[in-house]
Amino acid sequence: MNQDLREAALEYHRLPRPGKISVVPTTAMATQRDLSLAYSPGVAEPCLVIAKDPLQADELTARSNLVAVVTNGTAVLGLGNIGALAGKPVMEGKACLFKKFAGIDVFDIELAEEDPDALIETIARMEPTFGGINLEDIKAPECFYIEQKLRTRMKIPVFHDDQHGTAIIAAAAILNGLKLVKKDIADVKLVCSGAGAAALACLDLIVSLGLPHDRIIVTDAKGVVYAGRTEGMDDNKARYAVKTDARKLDDIIQDADIFLGLSAGNVLTQDMVRKMARDPLIFAMANPIPEIMPEDALAVRPDAIIGTGRSDYPNQINNVLCFPFIFRGALDCGATTINEEMKLATVRALADLAMTEVPEVVATAYKGEKLRFGRDYLIPKPLDPRLIEVVAPAVAKAAADSGVAKRPIADMEAYRQQLSRFVYQSGNAMQPVFSVAKGSGKSLLLAEGEDERVLRAAQVVVDERIARPLLVGRPSTIEERIKSFDLRLRPGMDCDIIDPHDAEIYSKCAEVYHSRRKRDGVSAGLALSETRSNATVLASLLLARGGGDAMLCGVIGRTSDHLAAIRNVIGTRDDARTLAVMQMLILPQHQLFICDTHCHLNPTAEQVADIALLAAAEVRRFGITPRVALLSHSSFGSSAAPEANKMREARAIIRERSPDLAVEGEMRGDAALSASVLHHEFPDSGFEGPANVLVMPNLDAANISYNLLRMAAGQGLTVGGILLGAAKPAHILTPSSTVRRIVNMAAVAVADAVSDRA
Repeated sequence: MNQDLREAALEYHRLPRPGKISVVPTTAMATQRDLSLAYSPGVAEPCLVIAKDPLQADELTARSNLVAVVTNGTAVLGLGNIGALAGKPVMEGKACLFKKFAGIDVFDIELAEEDPDALIETIARMEPTFGGINLEDIKAPECFYIEQKLRTRMKIPVFHDDQHGTAIIAAAAILNGLKLVKKDIADVKLVCSGAGAAALACLDLIVSLGLPHDRIIVTDAKGVVYAGRTEGMDDNKARYAVKTDARKLDDIIQDADIFLGLSAGNVLTQDMVRKMARDPLIFAMANPIPEIMPEDALAVRPDAIIGTGRSDYPNQINNVLCFPFIFRGALDCGATTINEEMKLATVRALADLAMTEVPEVVATAYKGEKLRFGRDYLIPKPLDPRLIEVVAPAVAKAAADSGVAKRPIADMEAYRQQLSRFVYQSGNAMQPVFSVAKGSGKSLLLAEGEDERVLRAAQVVVDERIARPLLVGRPSTIEERIKSFDLRLRPGMDCDIIDPHDAEIYSKCAEVYHSRRKRDGVSAGLALSETRSNATVLASLLLARGGGDAMLCGVIGRTSDHLAAIRNVIGTRDDARTLAVMQMLILPQHQLFICDTHCHLNPTAEQVADIALLAAAEVRRFGITPRVALLSHSSFGSSAAPEANKMREARAIIRERSPDLAVEGEMRGDAALSASVLHHEFPDSGFEGPANVLVMPNLDAANISYNLLRMAAGQGLTVGGILLGAAKPAHILTPSSTVRRIVNMAAVAVADAVSDRA
């Protein structure tokens, strides 16, 4: 791992608070009555009900949506036995994936215990707490024994993802690969490099799909697993021992239809690949270096179909494709276990999904990739929102059909529709914007290209394929800082440097600037001076002339100065009459947009209406239906003050210009954010739920409210400033912007350019 990624990873885990997860209450505890219901004496009632009927725990506690991710740290990623405590970041990460993709709550449990029986005893005693157990990073062969004993003893799902998650995804890819090359699973030969937990689970599942046991040959670090071998053997491995004189991988690869690699990098050579059967399936899943690099395999066998564990190659065997959705389905039907039928149902659901046309959101997210069933697309992508709606119902149905569901789901179609609520949830506010920006091929002007945060963000922008950065700054300084920060940016290859002191660049831009502002008192000499000395003016001119598709500025200097440069050079869109700045707050339960925080000291009713309409259009880009609240010190005509009248007039203008927009006001802040307060004050409101766009009556109210909420409720997680109404995609950051915030705004700017709305 290079230094910049190391530092970024540590910063990610350190800020805004240590770790990646937290526990928050789901019910109100604001009054004495709330406390008496949540705790003593009211809590006694659910306790008594559960004592009489244990199944009621699923209705009265969080147990039915709570999973334990458990490890003893003996096989953490590729790091080996680093201990339970050192494995905690991985378990927190797994918890995030459960929540992000399937809305499942997780407690990560790290146990300092390597004795299998003691570990079994400890985990089994936690059954009253959890609806399921996800075993993680426990070394083989103990993991087989531990899972088997726990599954026998516990009446909740126990799933070792290192084994079964990998097996399910690999099996789906193999199923589709064989279909593509027209081979019968009953007739193929499979060679497996690796005999650990994941490898053996893969083989077991593929056998369940119809591959004959005697068509499989396994190798490990000691060579071929053959009948009679004693060195490095155990009962699980011995199940795949065969009678053969072969002792090395090279001896058994001849005419193999499938190579399954879960071992070490570079163990499969090009000479070995040459010996394989026609259209071989090569799933080289060692990480980060696979058993053979895809390009090396394809160089000697262009007919091969390749899969790896890496995200930068097609057909990534990624566990996140299945484990959140398997647990979602298992928890929702009250499954007592995750059995073979449920795993096979997942395999077939994933395989079938890959053969359907991808939705627009997936096509946009992976722009540039051919997401059509074929050699480079055997399994769905992790960001496919259909995964939860396909896999979870398949799992729940298989659980019911096999008799392990305590609460079989009667209406499966209604259940599928219910599952859509988990899409884009749990801190995933930026995903729709990233989906549009990623792989778009657009360029992004970064006015402060010498700043360290900007350079680090530019590296992420390149890595995530968000845009091609155009760094405004002195080439020698930028190149020196790229080197000193140990970044991988390659000027001229994955980014470009625009030298503000290059006469050819600034002189042409200065001519444009002079022609636009000569009647504002800007002489040719002053235009030349400002263009050379003001990076935002230069970037704005380049954007206006088509020298980039979008731009960011603002990490150095005052927002008002950057705003003036953009207003003077770029101006407003043809369909917009004003500029405004909107800020997005990422709150624990939802996103909140506040405007205008920087442009209008005291906007008119017409300007308030313009701002609200611009904000609503931008909010839709985040996959959110806007509900706009026009805020005031009063609600619904309770004040005759000019400020309140202004917001009432603004609503009338908005209703005339956009009748379908959900907009209310004038209204106080509590009515905007509380459905119960709103219903009490104005039962006829057109809102369904609280407002998500707050339009303030003046700049003071907007800026003060934003900063108070940012620190008090939002934990500092913000996106902005999002400039509304500009003729080109230009946005203004703040001097306090972090690398992450710059990356988020890069995605917003590029998405703006992709939309062709500007």
